Amino acid sequence: MIGRVLANGLGVIALLAVLAGLYLAFFYAPPDALMGDVQRIMYIHVPTAWVAFFAFFVVFVASLLYLGKRCPEADRLASASAEIGVLFTALTLIAGSIWGKPTWGTWWTWDARLTTTALLLVIYVGYLMLRSFVDESERRARLAALVGIVGFIDVPLIYVSVLWFRTLHQPPSLGTGGSKMHEAMLFTLLFNVGAYTLVYLFLLVKRVRLESLRAISEMLAVEKVRHD
Repeated sequence: MIGRVLANGLGVIALLAVLAGLYLAFFYAPPDALMGDVQRIMYIHVPTAWVAFFAFFVVFVASLLYLGKRCPEADRLASASAEIGVLFTALTLIAGSIWGKPTWGTWWTWDARLTTTALLLVIYVGYLMLRSFVDESERRARLAALVGIVGFIDVPLIYVSVLWFRTLHQPPSLGTGGSKMHEAMLFTLLFNVGAYTLVYLFLLVKRVRLESLRAISEMLAVEKVRHD
């Protein structure tokens, strides 16, 4: 009961943070000097990309933990985080396409970053499909962990794609050399990254709980078959 209240409280905080982030994006941050108001979609595009990458990093770590310890909780964490990562990767591609149309004149191009991000979506959709096709729980968890670990290799490739290849994407605005952004724009961007991270945490708590209930249901079904 206490856990559910805390989770719902986190959901309320996340919702308020997202609404505040939208206000900052549309009314506080100034328009970009070159792109104008269309640049404001950055405050959705970049945070959803961050959440997607962070979600798959959690999958990576949880998968390593499962293979090392055979911990069912780690498998459930990986499964839940992968679902959220797929959702936010899709949102990243959608927001990027909306931004790309007025900026580049096209909804989609086989740009290095776009291509590697689309590949990431395909990898983890395949990860979820694998989990749905394999019935035996330990084998499912083991195979999924391997895909979760190998698939994460694409995340750093996405980041360095704008440095290694000729691409329409600009180089990172944030790095070891400091930020090149206006202070209000930087604050708005970081605030939205935090807000969307709270959304991720809320969804993760809910999905892990559902995965735990599913595991209990599977265990009870196995016990029933044995007794019958």
